[in-house]
Amino acid sequence: MLKIFKTLKLVILISILLIPLSIFAAVMQSSSYKIQSDSLNIGGGFSTSSNYRQESTVGEVGTGFSSSTNYRLSAGYQALQTNYISVSNTVNISLPNISGISGGSVQAQSDWIVVTDDPAGYQLSIVASTTPALKSTSTSASITDYAPAGAAPDFLFSVGAASSTFGFSPHGSDVISRYRNNGSACNTGSTDTTDRCWDGMSTSPKTIALGTTNNQPNGATTSVKYQVGIGSNKIQEAGTYQASVTVTAVAL
Repeated sequence: MLKIFKTLKLVILISILLIPLSIFAAVMQSSSYKIQSDSLNIGGGFSTSSNYRQESTVGEVGTGFSSSTNYRLSAGYQALQTNYISVSNTVNISLPNISGISGGSVQAQSDWIVVTDDPAGYQLSIVASTTPALKSTSTSASITDYAPAGAAPDFLFSVGAASSTFGFSPHGSDVISRYRNNGSACNTGSTDTTDRCWDGMSTSPKTIALGTTNNQPNGATTSVKYQVGIGSNKIQEAGTYQASVTVTAVAL
């Protein structure tokens, strides 16, 4: 029986939870202490109640916003306490067609560059809008979310002869231990390898990368490989399939 599988299209939606802009002055530190930011003023401090906590500054000079073509400055002690985070990404990607009678697999990749001045770093997570994530745009047909054999991601992508499945694999300098490997298994060891450690999409967010320091100005890139596999005995309905995936970067 002839199998024809047409275009797979992924729509990637970027969600950034914190985007205040700020420029930090010099940080003073010693072997035991670090002053992230200081100010010259005549008063201020913390006020608290059962529900709120407020930090105030009195008599500070040289505050407010200034901007130019390439920069934006938030001057003042309180402005310095906000953290900056940004994400750059190509939003829409398409996978190649799969066609013929023998099945096969195709891949596509999206890259996110996260830049933050937060001393504690950032967290990057991914979540699908539906279960399964990859569905036909015109019928009720779908492709099953990838299911690893155990609690950890599968070291190699695997699809049964009578199955079709859609999975992802992240890699980059900040990818978490779940997606690292020891050369044969995932969630163990420290190696980050492209096309290894395959996981399935979920409607619950999955953390894929974690940075623990300020990484400006260059930031850190996390790449996500998407793969669709169709087994040699699987009859997958022809058509266009689409997944909506949200990636969220949060300053810690």
